[in-house]
Amino acid sequence: MIQTRMKRILKAGLIPLLAVSALLCVPQAQAAEEKEKATAHTKTLWEQIYEGGWVMIPIGICSVLTVFLCGDGWMRTSRKRTAPPVYEAEIKRLFLEGDYVGAYNFSKENHSPLTNILKSGIGMLGEGKSAVEEALVAAMHQESSKLNTYISYLSVIGVCTPMIGLLGTVTGMIKAFANLGTSGIGDPSGLSAAIGEVLIATASGLLIAIPAFGMFYFLRSRSNESMHHIQDICQGLFRKMPYEHMTGAHISGEEVFAAVPNWVHSSEHVHVAQ
Repeated sequence: MIQTRMKRILKAGLIPLLAVSALLCVPQAQAAEEKEKATAHTKTLWEQIYEGGWVMIPIGICSVLTVFLCGDGWMRTSRKRTAPPVYEAEIKRLFLEGDYVGAYNFSKENHSPLTNILKSGIGMLGEGKSAVEEALVAAMHQESSKLNTYISYLSVIGVCTPMIGLLGTVTGMIKAFANLGTSGIGDPSGLSAAIGEVLIATASGLLIAIPAFGMFYFLRSRSNESMHHIQDICQGLFRKMPYEHMTGAHISGEEVFAAVPNWVHSSEHVHVAQ
């Protein structure tokens, strides 16, 4: 009887102990297994880029260009670059003093979108209000085109990089299915791995295209705001311009190539001779 009771006590104590041990060992085993899988499948960034194939070279070039164009566009479209406050204050001072020749020379010596536009308008003051307004509008279009030229390349990159990535994916899929046709379907994991590798090209293209498009629209809006600011400055400067006192004035001092046609001189000479 004593031995039977001892066996029952041992069984009653060992069973919960073994159950608790099993519960503690299962998470440790699962964690170890997951750690081994993570270690086995973890790849470095360079390995993933290499698996993307040859298309990763043009995609990499586009990524560098995207960074450069974003930085360059950010600096070009800032108000400090398009309409420097120092230049604006000096031009306003010269306009208040009526020194339009000095304002023209200052604009000619200090280059910026604001001074380039003002130089075109000031140089046409002797030709009347309509000529000045036409010159200002033409100069604004020219400066706006200069600002948006490099920004538009971001849109080109945003369109081209997904297409390049898709091309790499298609060529990689062709190779994967060609290998499947020769070796058969004995190893489905190899086919899935190959498909996963070629999709890296498409993912990389989209990774470059999304920020390129975002910065394109942001910088274009920033450029338009800067040009509107310049337009407001020009309207304030030329609003009360006394054109009647400047008729025929040649403020720019640059050589004028328009002359009387040579046949007019010839006809006058013939008329005098007769």
